[in-house]
Amino acid sequence: MIWAILPLVAMVTLISASDQPCTAMGGTCQYDSNKCRGSYFSGKCSGSRHRRCCTRTAIEQSTGDCSGVTIISRDSWGARRPRSTSTIHTPVRDFFIHHTKGRTCATFSTCVSQMKGIQNYHMNNKRWSDIGYSFLVGEDGKIYEGRGWDRVGAHTLGYNRLGLAASFMGNFMTYTPRKAALDAVKALIQCGISKGKISHSYALFGHRDVGSTKCPGRALYNLIRTWPRFHAHSPK
Repeated sequence: MIWAILPLVAMVTLISASDQPCTAMGGTCQYDSNKCRGSYFSGKCSGSRHRRCCTRTAIEQSTGDCSGVTIISRDSWGARRPRSTSTIHTPVRDFFIHHTKGRTCATFSTCVSQMKGIQNYHMNNKRWSDIGYSFLVGEDGKIYEGRGWDRVGAHTLGYNRLGLAASFMGNFMTYTPRKAALDAVKALIQCGISKGKISHSYALFGHRDVGSTKCPGRALYNLIRTWPRFHAHSPK
């Protein structure tokens, strides 16, 4: 009986030793389909590539994609692994503006909490494969990576394969987002053009332009109508 147990003990010891890089930074190795209270890090846990290091608190990490705007990576806000993905053809012709109609956030920690909550709602309640939006933006002036540049979203029914979307976290029926958030989305669009992800001749729409909704809120919608390349009619 003792000889049967020894190999198991050796295996547990080996796994524990291989997980040392994660435990050294105060994290726990777990499968990334599970919720993470902090940030995810790759290459610090043994076994499957989906077994990753989850830290106790979120650690700010940028994707490094764009100059002039900070895009907080999925790993940084502790995104769960999507159930499935589909690649979008780029450059896209349309860009859609949304609001989440929920609470605003003005710090990294509160925006991370919002991101986790939105993803959980979309995946658990709506049964979507992932968080719906391509990107989200906080009142802290940072962009938070959703499905990103290259994945089909679940944001604008009928147009998910034709465009990308940014959603302002908050309810903007009666007031507009902070200047830092507005400038961040403008910079995101320009970055997308420079990366070949958004067409130079793109059209900008509010969600309400293509659906029966008040999104992205009356105040925000009236503002984006003054932005370059805004189209007041639905895309064909």
